[in-house]
Amino acid sequence: MPTRPSARPAASSERKPGVRALAAQATRESLLRAAIKVFAKHGLGATVDKISKAAKSYDRMIYYYFGSKEGLFVAALEEIYRRFNEAELALSLDVERPIESLEAVVHFALNYYRRNPEFVTILNSENLARGRHIKKSPRAREYSLPAIGVIDGLLRRGVESGIFRADVSARDIYLLIAAAGYFYQSNRYTLSAFLGEDLEAPQALAHWEAFVKDSVIRTVSIGISGKTAS
Repeated sequence: MPTRPSARPAASSERKPGVRALAAQATRESLLRAAIKVFAKHGLGATVDKISKAAKSYDRMIYYYFGSKEGLFVAALEEIYRRFNEAELALSLDVERPIESLEAVVHFALNYYRRNPEFVTILNSENLARGRHIKKSPRAREYSLPAIGVIDGLLRRGVESGIFRADVSARDIYLLIAAAGYFYQSNRYTLSAFLGEDLEAPQALAHWEAFVKDSVIRTVSIGISGKTAS
């Protein structure tokens, strides 16, 4: 007597993307990766043709997925911020050791700027454009939240432990770290000539990181004279 065919498993409520959807996603990601490299090299003077060639794609695909070169630049800005946040959130920080963890945040930020120069050069281009592209991003505000949130959690724990001041904001510490790391990286060539030393030399980098760590910890620790600006 023939056996009945076994019942088919119930279809998953979450359908996997099809071949076309995966191909479309791969094309979009390829264009975005190429755009970040080309924008980092040529700034806003980068052309659609250069980007499509770098991605081994076609101009029309840029317009299809991003609408315009401007739309692609906005997407590139969003992507470099996303990468930064993702890398920072992957840090293994011990909230019970706020000083060491805050120093780890400084180490991460300074090294991220150095190892990801496209982050700095693309932001330089956007600042020269007075931020007109990032203002068009509906997600712009959310990019600062994770970075500031990490610092805020460490500051709160330090205050609870009686070692950090309660009148220092996470926003200000974020700006302090970002300014120290970003400016050093973006102006390293002119500063090296101006100061007569190679700011990219290992000993110079190590010295600057130690100085920034010390500056941040002195700023947040109890017993340091002076007050933050209101």
